[in-house]
Amino acid sequence: MENKILHFLLIQVFFIFSLQAQKNQLVSPYATAEIEAKADSILSAMGMDDKIAQILGIRPVALMEDGKFSLQKTREAIPHGIGHISQFSSGLTMSPNDLRDFVRAVQNYLLTETKTKIPAIFHEEAITGFATQGATTFPQQIGIGCSWNPKLVKNNAASTARNMRAAGATFALSPMLDLSRTAHWNRIEESYGEDAYLTSAMGLAFVNGLQGDDFKTGIAATTKHFAGYGTGNNNKKELYEEYIMPHEVVIKRGGVKSVMPSYGKYKALAVAANPIMIDQILRKEVGFNGLVVSDYGAINLIYTGHKQAKSTMEAGAMALNAGIDIELDKGIAYPLLPEALENGYITQELLDTSVRRSLIMKIKLGLLDKDPQIGKDGDLNFDPPENRKLAYKAACQSIVLLKNNEVLPLKKDVKKIALLGPNAATVHCLLGDYTYQSMISFWHGKEFDPNDPKLVTLKEGLENKLGKAVAIEHERGCDWSAPLESVVSTDGLGDDRLSRVKMIAIKGLPQPDLDNALKIASESDVIIAAVGENIYLCGEGRERKGIKLPGEQEAFVEKLIATGKPVILVIFGGRQQIVSKFEDQCAAIVQAWFPGEEGGNALADILVGNVNPSAKLCVTYPKTEAEEEINYKNGYQDQHLPQYPFGFGLSYTSYAYSHLKIDKKVNLSDDRIKVSFSVKNIGKMDGAEIAQLYVSPKNKNSTMKPIQLKGFERIVLKSGEEKRIVMYFSPEQLVQYKNDQWIVEGGHYEFKIGASSTDIRLTELIEIKGENKILPDGRTIFFTLNE
Repeated sequence: MENKILHFLLIQVFFIFSLQAQKNQLVSPYATAEIEAKADSILSAMGMDDKIAQILGIRPVALMEDGKFSLQKTREAIPHGIGHISQFSSGLTMSPNDLRDFVRAVQNYLLTETKTKIPAIFHEEAITGFATQGATTFPQQIGIGCSWNPKLVKNNAASTARNMRAAGATFALSPMLDLSRTAHWNRIEESYGEDAYLTSAMGLAFVNGLQGDDFKTGIAATTKHFAGYGTGNNNKKELYEEYIMPHEVVIKRGGVKSVMPSYGKYKALAVAANPIMIDQILRKEVGFNGLVVSDYGAINLIYTGHKQAKSTMEAGAMALNAGIDIELDKGIAYPLLPEALENGYITQELLDTSVRRSLIMKIKLGLLDKDPQIGKDGDLNFDPPENRKLAYKAACQSIVLLKNNEVLPLKKDVKKIALLGPNAATVHCLLGDYTYQSMISFWHGKEFDPNDPKLVTLKEGLENKLGKAVAIEHERGCDWSAPLESVVSTDGLGDDRLSRVKMIAIKGLPQPDLDNALKIASESDVIIAAVGENIYLCGEGRERKGIKLPGEQEAFVEKLIATGKPVILVIFGGRQQIVSKFEDQCAAIVQAWFPGEEGGNALADILVGNVNPSAKLCVTYPKTEAEEEINYKNGYQDQHLPQYPFGFGLSYTSYAYSHLKIDKKVNLSDDRIKVSFSVKNIGKMDGAEIAQLYVSPKNKNSTMKPIQLKGFERIVLKSGEEKRIVMYFSPEQLVQYKNDQWIVEGGHYEFKIGASSTDIRLTELIEIKGENKILPDGRTIFFTLNE
């Protein structure tokens, strides 16, 4: 039956939907009439080979010989031009100047030797900065999510865009806006966490920073993975209200014109071949009108992985019919589209539509201007001092203090520190997946230079901050795991690179000496245990068995605790890791995530008290290794109490909340509802608090989640200082997807002001009066406005 359904989908040029396309005024046009006319003029002069070339990608190594540009190989590989050069820098070991010159050489060939004279789009990953040698490496997105600081995200992304444009890139396969609700998912580190509202706010800031005000000077963002990747997405209400929301926000509010569908399935059909997900939901309902690019190898996986096509050619036809315009990372299925056209599986009009969208993107990016600007002249520096300052600030604001029994900040009487554990003096715990360093080593099997850019370890950071006043004794004590606790995923439902992956061993590290570690620990004033994951234990294609501290690290921590000296646990990694076995025995616990190039300096400044920690969890921290998803919005049942709740994070100071003011009776038709309250720093240290607004329905028959984040503000307060926070909430933020429509319901709601999702400081019950309101054009208001 399934094969019959798939065959039916295949031979239909378009799936006929009962719902009509919705007109959404928030979505900006993909092109002006002038751009459309230019694209049509170019299209009319193109032959079939030229058209197919524009909807394909290719890897840079196909154009190179001995690590350098080869004109001969390029002539052979792309005689008719090419749409995209895929991940053009993350697999290469080129200096910034050499990388730019390589891009210029390829573009010169395309502009002077091909019939169409159309440059390529050079694209790369960008969630932790420009993924290339020498570029600033920011903290991983899950850490950045804990900053709750959209302005920080925007500034980081803007610096990334400048670096990418300087090299000649114009397009990024970022941001990743999937909601992640289980630490068992190996890609959770790429996300901004479990909440749709927070993810949407951070994602929008990223897009605004990356794209800037003009596609001709910024970098085109790609929101991925549409939609519900890494989680169950068959619950329609949850899919629409939550998993689609971050993508919808960056499309409607950020002007994103590129979307990447996921490797997953929706209603049993691969998303890459799913017209309901791509054509109906994305294009017709959300209103997206731009370019849809495939994830790497995802189209052929319809055939080889999902087993839902009879051939690669059929897979290509299914993907094109569903709405995917460009095949990345390289042409496998789309080169067979002429055959699909001859067999009646696709139409010429459909093929031309995708080519036209590809051309429009290139026009928007300035690539088809008379004299396109390819890269920046002069000597390039991808990690200037101003970027390192951004990386340091980002790391400081991403590190979460989870527990503190007054041991932090370190006291003046501490004269001897035992710095122990596998992550104490290594750079490999600083780097998340899709950093250049992770990609070049894991995917391409090459070593990277830890001094290009300079990666600051925790040991170096402490030495920088403490100098000779405090003795730091270092010993690894144990390995990350033995044997290395990670396996390469071979399920076929990931990047096609997986078949070529071999994890490389970390060279140059001494063998751990447990006895020496315990001796050092027993003679110290305090123990700093640096534990957790490295780039080989978390990330795409890397599967771990469970989410405890890897290998023998849990037992190692217990031995350190047994010395009787206070243990400060510093946990690195891309996910939450279980600490319930010894949480109550640790003097302090710090979640460092993968903190990027300045991670060591940022951590050291927090530990010694130069910086007051301010980050708060963007995910729930579980207490057990149970594999079910955790979502704070459902409430925490007694048997599933989290170790630390969503929104939680400690400071070296304390904050008092007071004087909540909100009208108790408002109307559903009101534009905004004013919510105001005061926050005061009542401690002895300056700091920053993240105040959170939650809403809970009080009507017994409500179908809303029990608690939902609906606003937040990060506020800096000096010791003793008090500030008034004013927020403007829209009743339309209560919208739900029910019975295939968007509806806002009146009723009684409790507004909650909290320091976390469970630490609620102020509440007020209000009544929103009026008839239920239908939103025929879908959501248009997403955020609470801050004064």
